[in-house]
Amino acid sequence: MDAAPVWITGSGVVSAIGLNKRECLAALLAERSGVEEVQYLQTSHHEFPVGEVKLSNEQMRKRLGIAPDALTTRTALMGMLALQEALQEAEVSAGMLPETAFISGTTVGGMDKSEQYYLDFLSGESHMEYIALHDCGSCSEVVAQHFGKWAMVTTPSTACSSAANAIILGANMIRCGEAEIVVAGGSECITKFHLNGFHSLMILDERPCRPFDATRNGLNLGEGAAYLVLESAEHAQRRGVQAQALLSGYGNACDAFHQTASSPDGEGAFLAMKEALEMAGLSPQSIGYVNAHGTGTPNNDLSESHALRRIFGSQLPPFSSTKPFTGHTTSASGSIEAVFCLLAMRNGFIPSNLNWSQPLEEGVVPVTVTRKAGLEHVLCNAFGFGGNDSSLLFSKPVGR
Repeated sequence: MDAAPVWITGSGVVSAIGLNKRECLAALLAERSGVEEVQYLQTSHHEFPVGEVKLSNEQMRKRLGIAPDALTTRTALMGMLALQEALQEAEVSAGMLPETAFISGTTVGGMDKSEQYYLDFLSGESHMEYIALHDCGSCSEVVAQHFGKWAMVTTPSTACSSAANAIILGANMIRCGEAEIVVAGGSECITKFHLNGFHSLMILDERPCRPFDATRNGLNLGEGAAYLVLESAEHAQRRGVQAQALLSGYGNACDAFHQTASSPDGEGAFLAMKEALEMAGLSPQSIGYVNAHGTGTPNNDLSESHALRRIFGSQLPPFSSTKPFTGHTTSASGSIEAVFCLLAMRNGFIPSNLNWSQPLEEGVVPVTVTRKAGLEHVLCNAFGFGGNDSSLLFSKPVGR
C-alpha cells in the first residue's frame, strides 16, 4: 500500500455549537458550550443535559429545500447539512459524484422515526414507509441521494468509532487505488433509544460532563454530523484544489476487553495511536495536540489516560476533550472532532477541556483554557464499544 498522505480538500460540520465550520470555530474560541436542557427530543428525561443541533427537523428541511412530506430522518438531515458544506468547500460538483465514493458511519440511523411510529408499525395502520428508513445503510442512502448518483455508498457501524473508521476506510481505498476521491465521516441524532440506553448503563451525568476530572460522573449525549473530502494528491492537483490538511496516519485496533467498558490499561487505544504514528513515520514527540476521546465516564478517561502515558511517557503533549462543547455525538464523534482538529491546525489554537477543576490521581491534566499554538501534527481519538478504537493523525501541508 502506498504510504503517501491522503489529502483533505474540504470538510463540513454541524453540531450543538454551530451549523457550519465558521460557527463551530467561533464557539470553540469563545469556550461556548452547546450542551443544554433537552429541547427537540421528545422525552421526559429533562434532567440530563444534551448537545442538540439547534434546528428542528422542519427548519433543516427548509434549509435543504426538502418537501415537508418527503421521507427522511433527523440523522439524514444533519448529514445533508454537513455534506453540503464539505462538497462546496472542496469544489466537488454534482458531475463528479459518479466517480466519488461516499462512506458515512452511523449506529442509530433512522431510529428517531422508528420510535415515533412504533405503535403504528405494530398495528399496521400507517407510517409503514418509515420501516425502510430504520437501518443505518438506508440513512446513508438518503443523504447521498439528496446530492445525486455516487460511485459507491457504504456504512460502517462500529459505535463511537464509526465516523473515524469511515475515514480510515476511505483513506485505504485511495491508497489501494480503489478510488481517487472519497467523502467520509458520519451522522447521528439523539434518540430516546440512545438516551435511555446510556442511562441504563448508568453513565449519563445530570451535570455538564467533566472529562479527565476527578469528579467526572458520566457523559452528556450529543448529535451532529461531519464529513471530510479525501483525495489522492494527483487527483486534487489535476483539478487544481489545495490540501487543507493531510491524513498522514491512522490506526484501528480492537482489544475486545468488554462489550462496553474500555480495558484498564488502554490497550486498544494504545495500539491505535501507535499504528497511526508508525504509518506517518512520526515520533510521539512530533504531536502538538491530542483531541482525546474523553467522554467523562470514570472508565474511559482512566483507560485513555493510561494509553496516553504508554505512548508519550511523562512528556504528554497538550490534550483536551471537546465533548463538553458538543456532548458525545457517538457515531459521528470521530468526524466532528476531526473537523475541530483541522480548525485548530488552520487557526493556530488548542481547544479547552471545559468544566475541568481537579486532576485525576494519575496526574494527567488537560488544556483548561483555549490557547494559541502552532500545530504541525495532531492526533484525534475515537473509541467504540467492544474496544473498537481508532486514531487519526492529521498534518499541516508543507508551506501552509
